[in-house]
Amino acid sequence: MIIAADNLRITDPTIAMAIERYDPAPIAAMIRRCEAAGADWIDLNAGPLSREPEKRMTFLVEAVCAVTRLPLLLDTVNPRALGAGLAASRNPTAINGFSLEPSKLARILPLARQYGCDIIGYLLYPDSQVPPDESELIGVALALYDAFHKAGLDDSQLIIDPVVAPLIWADGAQHNRHLLALIRNLPDLLGFPVRTIAGLSNLSTGRMPKPVKHLLQRAFLPMLAAAGLRCALMDAFQPETVQTARACEAMCDSGIFSWGQLISP
Repeated sequence: MIIAADNLRITDPTIAMAIERYDPAPIAAMIRRCEAAGADWIDLNAGPLSREPEKRMTFLVEAVCAVTRLPLLLDTVNPRALGAGLAASRNPTAINGFSLEPSKLARILPLARQYGCDIIGYLLYPDSQVPPDESELIGVALALYDAFHKAGLDDSQLIIDPVVAPLIWADGAQHNRHLLALIRNLPDLLGFPVRTIAGLSNLSTGRMPKPVKHLLQRAFLPMLAAAGLRCALMDAFQPETVQTARACEAMCDSGIFSWGQLISP
């Protein structure tokens, strides 16, 4: 299971100020912490970047690439910022992401072909609503793959995010059971070993004590791993959750078990 750190967010005041001032030091410090904590990928959640999108995304990507060789996920809805970030990156880089929303199909999906990069596809209706059950998720997955295929992209570039539902939703737990079934069946459904990613922090969205949030995330990880999840987008600064992910990886690995997989970095 790949660990994608979601710690670098524009909603973090320190990161927001660093981008505003074009100060790479706080960004570099954050990335070093993520890598030391065991992150395999780094998600750069830059938000909409409504002002100077190309300049700000270029700065952010260059600040990150200066201190790590880890693969990056560029997380913004701004296609101009995405294009600038992809052009500036020296690391393997993926787009996070697109959906059936018309503007994303028109403006974000083509960037994956232009730059030859991977792209994450969200299983959402065109109005960005979450499908309620497995049958609807399947329908959206097929429509998403059809749009992806028509854009001239290779199957190897696709990563699917079925969208974890917050447990505070009335049907959140039920939705996530459908999500587990979908992850398990996606390779047969699409006819190739499609990769999957899930935002673990979505599970515990809402007001609840942090220890409870972390407990719920650690409980859900083995379920996701058993279903075949390839990548968990998560807080890399929660060592017990990282250790749980590594244990899941070790037990689901088809190779020979090694204690070394469970040793903290």
